[in-house]
Amino acid sequence: MTKEKTGNITESLSPNERTIFPYLDEGIEKIVEKTKLPYEAVLRALEFLSNKKIIELEIKAKKIIELGVNGVLYKQKGLPERILLNNLSQKSPLTLEEAQKLSELSENEFKASLGALKKRAIINLTDGKIVLVAAKEEIIKKTLEEKFIDALPLELEKLEPEQKFALNILKNRKNIVEVNNKQEINFKLTKLGKDLFSKKSEIASSNDFIETLTSEMISNGSWKGKSFRRYDIKSPVPKIYGGKKHFVNQAIEQARKVWTELGFKEMNGNMVQTGFWNFDALFTAQDHPVREMQDTFYIKDAKAKLPDAKIVKAVKESHENGVGGSRGWGGKWGEEEAKKVVLRTHTTCLSIQTLANISKLKNKTGKYFAIGKCFRNETVDWGHGFEFNQTEGIVIDKNANFRNLLGYLVEFYKKMGIDKLKFVPSYFPYTEPSVEIYAYNSIKKKWIEVGGAGIFRPEVTIPLLGEHIPILAWGPGFDRVLMEYYQIEDLREFYKNDITKLRKIKFWGKS
Repeated sequence: MTKEKTGNITESLSPNERTIFPYLDEGIEKIVEKTKLPYEAVLRALEFLSNKKIIELEIKAKKIIELGVNGVLYKQKGLPERILLNNLSQKSPLTLEEAQKLSELSENEFKASLGALKKRAIINLTDGKIVLVAAKEEIIKKTLEEKFIDALPLELEKLEPEQKFALNILKNRKNIVEVNNKQEINFKLTKLGKDLFSKKSEIASSNDFIETLTSEMISNGSWKGKSFRRYDIKSPVPKIYGGKKHFVNQAIEQARKVWTELGFKEMNGNMVQTGFWNFDALFTAQDHPVREMQDTFYIKDAKAKLPDAKIVKAVKESHENGVGGSRGWGGKWGEEEAKKVVLRTHTTCLSIQTLANISKLKNKTGKYFAIGKCFRNETVDWGHGFEFNQTEGIVIDKNANFRNLLGYLVEFYKKMGIDKLKFVPSYFPYTEPSVEIYAYNSIKKKWIEVGGAGIFRPEVTIPLLGEHIPILAWGPGFDRVLMEYYQIEDLREFYKNDITKLRKIKFWGKS
């Protein structure tokens, strides 16, 4: 390498790089100790030196098992079972009350101690008393857990089988051990580095380079005759993660913008609803499986008032005898079931309440949407959760038809980044005709259901509006839409709040 190029490199060294330069033949801990620089500042300087090919830097991630808060305490005074055992070795048998009082253990510690000693067949519990049954040699012998605590800290990958066994036991006990992510930093001088290291004193002392040119320096001319540090604009720099909204909230704002631009007004309402608005007004039979505890979260012992008596009477008539030529569900419709309080299972309850509110208007038309949290007692897996977001929509128009419905859905999904859709005929208690909406998921390589849609039946519209008007309605599961856009494989990732992933995930609308 030419003298000129070497000079360029030395002129580009930052103050911290110059400070640590004389100690590059030592480890990072020694450099921190001798330079008094923070660990992070030394690591950053090493990374910059690596970018300049002065050192070869290797950073290995390791999992280190260390003592937790309780672990530090127990290492000093012994595990709870050791304390109990010491007392029993002085006097046995002891009643449970006597043993706990002598040991000065909390209730949880005492219970854990009993379990540990019984498991090792050192004690028996007889008639409310603790009896020591093990031999003296067994009593004084250190347990695997005690040996493990004495040996910490240890690297997870290097544990012996007995140590792994002890770790699994201690992990189930509160704050005795913790597994922390650590970095192992190794570096060595390159050929260039060795050449420069011979001038380490000269490099370390040359700190008279100007780092920043200020307006004051320009006006008074103090920059003249000074040397400016060279900046390497090609070297990678640390990523800066600015503050941003959670990606789900970003997507909700986008969806709100889409519906608003399509001329819709937003509906809002409570997450806690009566069975009347959540089910009955939607012509869902009172003995329908969806209303059982297996699917719905009920608020225990809670009952709420029903709405206007006229609406209640019309809904009851719809269920028992039908309207508009239908036969209804038959049987007896009960007010007590309708008064039960539930966590809403869909946002469609907001659509129904909106219809009830506009029933008094002369011109019964409009377009409305909602985006909100819903709750169902589901088995949690990659595609299901007990809570999820749903986007709701209704169009009230005497001239509305099924083709309009599909058109709105296609347009919405297109604006949300999904163009592979298909509609499959389906059944819902409150719409006819009805479709299920499927979107192609490129991660799972299959079509997944994202929601349902249809036109409200007369049994829904007549009790609320006094007449049947075609009302287009849909309620897609919003979270499943986002899986494709954000390339997320499992819905549970939406709620993990992994800060590393949240930083890396793209901003909505940005590639």
